[in-house]
Amino acid sequence: MPATTTFLRTTAFAVLFPAAALAQSDVPEADRFETERGAIAVETLVTGLSHPWAVEDMGDGGLLVTERPGRLRIFRDGQLSEPVEGVPEVAARGQGGLLDVALSKDFADSRILFLSYSKPGDGGAGTAIMRARLSDDGGRLEEAEDIFQMNRFTNSGHHFGSRIVVADDGTLFFTIGERGEGERAQDPGDHAGSVLRINADGTIPEDNPHADGSDGWQPEIWSIGHRNPQGADIDPETGTFYAVEHGAKGGDELNIPEAGKNYGWPEISYGVHYSGAKIGQGTAAEGYEQPLHYWDPSIAPGGMAVYRGDQFPEWDGDILVTALKFQLLVRLDVDPETGNVTGEERLLENRYGRMRDVKVASDGSVLIVTDEDDGRLLRLTRNGENTD
Repeated sequence: MPATTTFLRTTAFAVLFPAAALAQSDVPEADRFETERGAIAVETLVTGLSHPWAVEDMGDGGLLVTERPGRLRIFRDGQLSEPVEGVPEVAARGQGGLLDVALSKDFADSRILFLSYSKPGDGGAGTAIMRARLSDDGGRLEEAEDIFQMNRFTNSGHHFGSRIVVADDGTLFFTIGERGEGERAQDPGDHAGSVLRINADGTIPEDNPHADGSDGWQPEIWSIGHRNPQGADIDPETGTFYAVEHGAKGGDELNIPEAGKNYGWPEISYGVHYSGAKIGQGTAAEGYEQPLHYWDPSIAPGGMAVYRGDQFPEWDGDILVTALKFQLLVRLDVDPETGNVTGEERLLENRYGRMRDVKVASDGSVLIVTDEDDGRLLRLTRNGENTD
């Protein structure tokens, strides 16, 4: 297991300020920034989004964007579509609503996608996963069905988790927060506070750690002891699965969730309660995994992506994490030999708003959405170069 690292607020980092606007005929006007590893340009592709939560590259020039009130849209050729029809009814309160969107590995042929959302129902609301086919014209969802819903709904509007990652074998990893009730994260019979894994049709993979429901575990659960993981990704080169989660007052974590392991919340944490009181047993205890990296004070991590692409070869293998609290993008240096986090650079602080999701596009550019009333879709490129 790579060594745990932390970077305090006083750790050296780059705060970036725009140098000069770039005007090119084939790209929107871009703000230019200097970083530790060269210049980047940030283009605002869309404004006026209502609390966008996720962005996904369709691979054909289109970008899917979710809005938390319950809308799915497509950005293509400089235009934002009307809402796609057939999106499920969502419980759009607190942190809930329409959340992540992810594509099946054969999306180019099948048009199958997956949505996570807070589903209203008996007892309140809970995280659910829908599978649907996007119509050929992109205007509606067809053959839509829920393939998963968590086993206990509550009236809380907090900690739905909901990030989806589709693995190379077609299985879905996804996250659920503990819904604001910490003890639920230590109950393997409760879907809350866990990372889960299912097949694309909602059935249980045979190699899940408790696929038969043994030892009181729900068969979908991959790992437990998570507070509110809202970011996850699989490194396309190494196959390593990462997840980031919110701590309380301090103690945000980057983990490598492994099958059947317990990541400690609320028994161990590098943060404290908002009252200042100690959490559980402290920072470590037998039977609980340590994070790969943690933040104190909290940055409030949203989405994350492992960078593999041509536009920023100097970032190869590094981890990008969006931050809501400090309104920035974090780049973590990852040692390719050990897998340890060896450094941190903070980009775009307080320039564009609360950064919610980050994805690496097929052309190597970086896509970000900002979680605001007037939310944006941003694209980071090398010096404003459009490689479409």
